[in-house]
Amino acid sequence: MSFNDDAQLDSGRIRDSRGRGRGGKIAAGGGGIIVVLLAALLGVNPDMLTQLGLGGDPGIEQGANENGPAGITECQTGADANARTDCRILATTQSLDSFWLSYLPQYDVQVQQPGVEVFDGQVSTECGTATSAVGPFYCPADQVAYFDTGFFADLSTNYGSDGGALAEEYVVAHEYGHHIQNTIGTLAASQQGAKGATSGSVRVELQADCFAGMWAAHAANTKDAEGNTFMEPFTEADLRSALSAASAVGDDRIQEAATGRVNPEGWTHGSSAQRQSWFLQGYATGDINQCDTLSARDLDKPGG
Repeated sequence: MSFNDDAQLDSGRIRDSRGRGRGGKIAAGGGGIIVVLLAALLGVNPDMLTQLGLGGDPGIEQGANENGPAGITECQTGADANARTDCRILATTQSLDSFWLSYLPQYDVQVQQPGVEVFDGQVSTECGTATSAVGPFYCPADQVAYFDTGFFADLSTNYGSDGGALAEEYVVAHEYGHHIQNTIGTLAASQQGAKGATSGSVRVELQADCFAGMWAAHAANTKDAEGNTFMEPFTEADLRSALSAASAVGDDRIQEAATGRVNPEGWTHGSSAQRQSWFLQGYATGDINQCDTLSARDLDKPGG
């Protein structure tokens, strides 16, 4: 999915700590460094949720930090988003803001924009210090989604995604989906049950995939502050790109690549097929009521 060249970006909407080597707070509740295997890509580490509890400080707005880094001043328009990954993260975030902040009030749910930060090497968060090996993640304690832009190259080179723009946008939408879950209360299900194909963790990750699909269904109608649409109309190639990213980070695919076998008892995010299916469920329906993975009897059959 391409961005409208004329879309106006707010360069201060996300913060950029790349190359700054900044410090930061250690995780609340005495946590230390986040230890996350690559197999836990694109999600929320359930151990963090257990240690920290859910919900950030309501006084934190848009990931504000008095000593925090500045925005990405090079990102001004949709044309920049079409050319640069960091600008694409920014533009996708603004499109997500436009969608979710107008969608949820019909259910009497008010949403604060999550913070978004791009980093390289490592980053300090209210959930602890994380390295690039963690992959993209959402920290519920500070309500910020973190992205190392180098991950998107790895997604294509090492995990089999096709490297298309919507593959990257899917990742951003998935992490934003965790913020929506934090807002409506479903993120807490990550703490329920052990690992496994029907665990709370898997159900939460698949719901975030469904939420990403919901955004994709409405993305072409999202607008900037001046009324310009953010996105060009969705294409079949865009859809295949998003599905390639969802498939690339399925538990079964990562397990097989790492160990040569698949063990559903160790799943935390769901299979490649499930991640694709729930993204498509959100995309086909555009309806949050159709993303109820928490009570779904068969996670292989969304809507069934």
